[in-house]
Amino acid sequence: MQSLFIPQRERSLKGRSSLPTFSTAFEEKQYLTSRPRSWFMVLTIPLPFLGSRKLNIPVPIPPRIYHIVLTRCGPRRGPAIIWLAFLLIFWIVYAFSRRYGSQDGKWPVPFTSDPPTLVYSREDLQRIWEWEISSGHYQSSRKIPDKIGFESPLNNPGIPRSKVPSSTLPNRFRPPSAKIRHVDYSIGIGPKRVYLDIQSQPPHVAYPPRPIPGSVADLDVVMDHCDFSTGKARRYVRDCLEILRLGGGLDNGNRVRRGQMDDWKYIYMEQSQAENDTTPLPPRTPPTSGYNQRASNEDIEAGFIFRDRALLEDHPHLPPPVPYTPSVALSSPCDEDYPRVYHMFWTGPFTDKPYLALLSFLFTQNLGLHLPIGTPLPKVCRPKFWLWINPGPAASVPNPSAVHDMFNTLAANPWSSPFLHPRFKDVIEFKLWNTTEQLDNIPEIKDEWRDFEKTLFNSGGYVINVPQEAKQAAMDNNKEDDPLEGAREETKASDPSPTNVAKGGDDNMFDRLGSKSASSYDRLSVILSDMARFILCHRFGGTYLDADTLLLRDWEELWGWKGAFAYRWSRLEKYNTAVLRLNKGSALGTFLFRTALRNGLDFHPMTVSRYTKDAYLEGLLLRLPDALFDSAWLNTEEYQRDRPPFPYFTEFGHLFETPKVDSAAPQALGFEGFFRGAYSYHFHNFWWKPFDPARNWPDLGQRFIKGETMAREKLAQEQSEPTPSGQEDREEHVSSDKRDLDWAAVLKRTFESYIRGERPNMYGEWITW
Repeated sequence: MQSLFIPQRERSLKGRSSLPTFSTAFEEKQYLTSRPRSWFMVLTIPLPFLGSRKLNIPVPIPPRIYHIVLTRCGPRRGPAIIWLAFLLIFWIVYAFSRRYGSQDGKWPVPFTSDPPTLVYSREDLQRIWEWEISSGHYQSSRKIPDKIGFESPLNNPGIPRSKVPSSTLPNRFRPPSAKIRHVDYSIGIGPKRVYLDIQSQPPHVAYPPRPIPGSVADLDVVMDHCDFSTGKARRYVRDCLEILRLGGGLDNGNRVRRGQMDDWKYIYMEQSQAENDTTPLPPRTPPTSGYNQRASNEDIEAGFIFRDRALLEDHPHLPPPVPYTPSVALSSPCDEDYPRVYHMFWTGPFTDKPYLALLSFLFTQNLGLHLPIGTPLPKVCRPKFWLWINPGPAASVPNPSAVHDMFNTLAANPWSSPFLHPRFKDVIEFKLWNTTEQLDNIPEIKDEWRDFEKTLFNSGGYVINVPQEAKQAAMDNNKEDDPLEGAREETKASDPSPTNVAKGGDDNMFDRLGSKSASSYDRLSVILSDMARFILCHRFGGTYLDADTLLLRDWEELWGWKGAFAYRWSRLEKYNTAVLRLNKGSALGTFLFRTALRNGLDFHPMTVSRYTKDAYLEGLLLRLPDALFDSAWLNTEEYQRDRPPFPYFTEFGHLFETPKVDSAAPQALGFEGFFRGAYSYHFHNFWWKPFDPARNWPDLGQRFIKGETMAREKLAQEQSEPTPSGQEDREEHVSSDKRDLDWAAVLKRTFESYIRGERPNMYGEWITW
C-alpha cells in the first residue's frame, strides 16, 4: 500500500512544517481512518532480530495530540517526547495510587535514592526515644518528630521543670471519634539552670579561667546561634566562634563588646531541687505500648519506609534507664555512668600526628599536671585519653605477645616514648586493639557478626574482600608458639583478619600500615576505624576523636552534656563522626548496631546518617555545627568566604603550608589566634606531611633527650647528612630556622614548650614534674 503524498509547505522561521509528517504508510492510514474523538493511539515498536515485524501498542494518547507533537518536533524527536510524556504520566498515576490507594500509604521510593535502612517498628522507636529521654540524654526542648507518634508527653529529667502547655488536651477528655493527636515535646522535671557569665578577674587576666567543674553547655543555645541551615538570618562560622569564645570566657580580659550578652550565655550550672519549690510534677507517663490499640483504625506504620517490612527486628532488649543525677548531687566529681574518656584509634608506626593529638590533650584539659604527683584534683573529674593501637595492618590478628610487643615498640619510638613517663600514667593509656575481641563484647551483634565476614570492611556500600589465601597465610604465621591456639580454632574460619598477606609487598592494600602518601592511602584502617569508634563508645562510653584532631580548649561543659552527638558534614545534612559522643550501653547504640548489622555492618558516617534519618532519631544523635570541631571546612568548599573565620584556610593543607600573604599571622598570634572558641580542629588526613619540617622530631627538652637524639639521627640518615655528635652540634642557630613558620609548626612548638616547662598551658598552669 502506497502512502498518500502531501506536498510540504515551505518551512517557517522556526524551521518546522505545519503539515503532518508520517514515517510509514501505516501511520498515515491510521491518521486518515481514525475517529477524531478517539482517545487512544497505536504506537509501533520495531522488534529486534525479527526483520520488519513491529509491535503495536495502544496507549491513551489522543491522535490529534500525537500528530501535533509529531508535526512540531519531527519524525525522530516526536515519538521520543511522546514516550517520555507517557512514562511520566504513568509514574504520576502509580505514585498517587501507592500513596492514597494502598495499605502502606507511602510515596514510592525514587530509583535514584538510597535504599531504606529501617528495621524497627514505630513502637520500638518509641521505646528508644522513651529510654533516652528518661535517662536524661535529651537535654533539649526541641521538638520530637511527629512520626514517632507519642500520644502524651514524656517526663524529661534533662530539662528544667516546665508547665504542661495549656493547649494540650489529655487523651481521656477527647471524644472517641477525634483523630489521635501526636505530641512533639517532653515535659521538663529536671533542676533549674543558672547561666554563667565567665570572665577573667583582675589581676589574673593573662589567661582564661578554667570552666567551673560540673558546668554544662546548653547545646540548644549553640544550635540557635551556630546552625547555619536553620532560621532566616545567615549564621556564619565566624559569629559562632565569637559566641563560643565570649560565652566561655576565652577573651580573658580583652573583651571589646559592649551591651547585654545574656543571649550569648550558653554554659550553665544545675541547682539542686529547692525544698520550697512548689511546682507540681506532672504524672508519670504510661508506657507507650498501648499505641497499637488506640490506632486500630489507622496504619500504625504510615510514613515509615522499611528495609524489609516482613523481617523487622524483635523488640530491642534495653536495660532500665540510667537515673539522671545533676553534678551538684553526685557524691564524687566523676559520674560512673558517664566516663570522661577520649578514644583514639591508630594503625602503623607512631608518628607526629598522634603525638600532637596527645600534646594538645595535655595542653588544654584539666589534668592537674600543675599539682604534685599524686595530689587529687579538688572537685574536678579528670579526663583520660585511651589510645587504641592496632599493631598490624587492619586485616590482621594480633599474636599472643602483642601487648608486650606493643609497649616495646612504643618505648623505642621517639614520638610515643615520652607518654610512657610516670607523670602521664593516670591520664594517658595505650591499649591494644583486637577486632575479634571487641566485636565479641558487643551484646547486640556478638552472636551474628561472623556471618558478615565478607562485609566487615564495608564503607558506604563499598565492600573490600580480604583474599582467602592471605588469611590462611596469616594464620599459619601465627600458629607457632600460640598458647591460645585451641581457643582460636573455632574463630579462625570466620575471622576476617590475617596478620600478613602472602603476596603484594608494601604497596598491597592489605599490608599497609598507615597512610604514607595520598597515593598509598591505608583505606582498610580508615574503614576499620569507622566501626571502631562506635564499638568503643558503646562499650566503654566517652568521646571518640579521629587521630587528625587537635584539642583547642577544655571540654568540661561538653562532658556535662549527657546526650550523644557528632558534627555536620560541611554543608550537607549528614554526620561526620570524626568527633563522636555515644553513651555506654545506650538504647541509641543498640539501635545503631542492630541496624548496621542488617545493612552489612556499614558504619560510614553517610550511612549512619541514613540510619537515624529513616528512623527519625536524628534528635538523639545531635548533629552539631562543624564550627565547633571543624571550623575551616565550609571555607575549603567555597562557602562563607565573604566573612570567613580566622585563620582563613581555603585548603586543609594551609595548616601545614600557610600561604605567604598570611604567613605573618602564626608567629604573631600563636595558639591564641587559632580558631579561638572552637573545641577542636580536624585537619583531614595529611598523615604524610610533617607538622614542623625544620624540626621534625619531638623537641621536649633534656628529660626526653634520648628520644630526640634517636629521631634526629634517623632523620639525618634519611637526608644523608652528618649525624650530630655533641651538644654543640645539636644546637642550631636561629638563622637556620624557617623564616615564616606555618600554623602547624607554631602549634607543635607551643605544646612542646609547655612540656619543657618554658611556658604555662592555655589556662596559665605550669607543669610540675
